Amino acid sequence: MRYVRDLERVIINTLAEYDVIAYPIPGLTGVWVNTPQGEQKIAAIGVRINVRGVTKHGFALNVNTDLRYFDGIIPCGIRDKGVTSLAAQVGHEVAMEEVIARISGQFGAVFENRL
Repeated sequence: MRYVRDLERVIINTLAEYDVIAYPIPGLTGVWVNTPQGEQKIAAIGVRINVRGVTKHGFALNVNTDLRYFDGIIPCGIRDKGVTSLAAQVGHEVAMEEVIARISGQFGAVFENRL
């Protein structure tokens, strides 16, 4: 579970570089922000370990995501919260290369490893 919490911290720290205040919600996985519409998920995290002990893991940070894709689904099965993106929070599209560089730096800092 610490691994998932550390991934949340990587994303939270990265969003802070854009002056976006993000946080985890106890009992839920992912990263959340407050919006006028209430708490909304900005990043999802998934980890799976198969019977042979092989892991598959990752996260999805909504950067310039077209949020209309979420209109017809209940993301992560959570009915009372919405979904947002970094672009929606800062009011403009964000260069993906910049986000990758910043998230890579935060990943290295949190996991004490240089990428």
